[in-house]
Amino acid sequence: MTAGVFLSVLVLVAPAGAYEAVAVKDGGTLTGIVRFAGTPPTLSPIPVNKNRDVCGDQKASEALVVGPDRGVRDTVVMIEGVTRGKKGTGDVIVDNRHCVFVGHVTAVVPGDRVRVRNSDPILHNTHGFLGQPTVFNLALPNKDQMIDITKRLQKPGVVRVLCDAHPHMFAWMIVHDSPYVTVTDASGAFRIGDVPPGTYKVTMWHAGFRPKGADKDGRPVYDEPRTMTKELTIAPKATATVEYELR
Repeated sequence: MTAGVFLSVLVLVAPAGAYEAVAVKDGGTLTGIVRFAGTPPTLSPIPVNKNRDVCGDQKASEALVVGPDRGVRDTVVMIEGVTRGKKGTGDVIVDNRHCVFVGHVTAVVPGDRVRVRNSDPILHNTHGFLGQPTVFNLALPNKDQMIDITKRLQKPGVVRVLCDAHPHMFAWMIVHDSPYVTVTDASGAFRIGDVPPGTYKVTMWHAGFRPKGADKDGRPVYDEPRTMTKELTIAPKATATVEYELR
């Protein structure tokens, strides 16, 4: 079991060759939960400095969202090294809604359609970075405007999403090299189905949550992402379960 920082490391170690979508025979299932160990820190709300008539005066931090049974929302779980398997068929939308990004963390895979939407009656400039380079930079001045960004997300890694117009807004998009990736729900639970039988490394990623002040634009800064990798075997037509603790 290993743990470490994953911001640049998660420009993933992709398997040789492109992922191939095939029919999965006797596929298994991976389920589990991510829980917070100990008492979660209380995160201060983030002040809003623009369009307060629409956005309000402050927003709750989503850097760490823990449920009643210590389940951690918005943690990414990915199976590494799958080169052949199910087809990605998701429709991923990152929505600028009520002056926050919904979802705060999303997972993107080959075959997914990925779009950015503005549900607010104000300008949002949605800006995605893969490390330092810009992946997309989209001005959405109109309510219900939507832009497709599928072709801009070809490289695996961690995309940090900001709104240039509103420094309190931030989100994360994980581009994985196969469809065997998911984001935990409000109870910290996850499920990945149709997994080709085999032994895999399964990695948990969380964006980091301990406050480290603010950057020059007043954006909140948190500590480095957390990761933990476990190895487990998924048998044909069987369910394997794994649990992680975030601390």
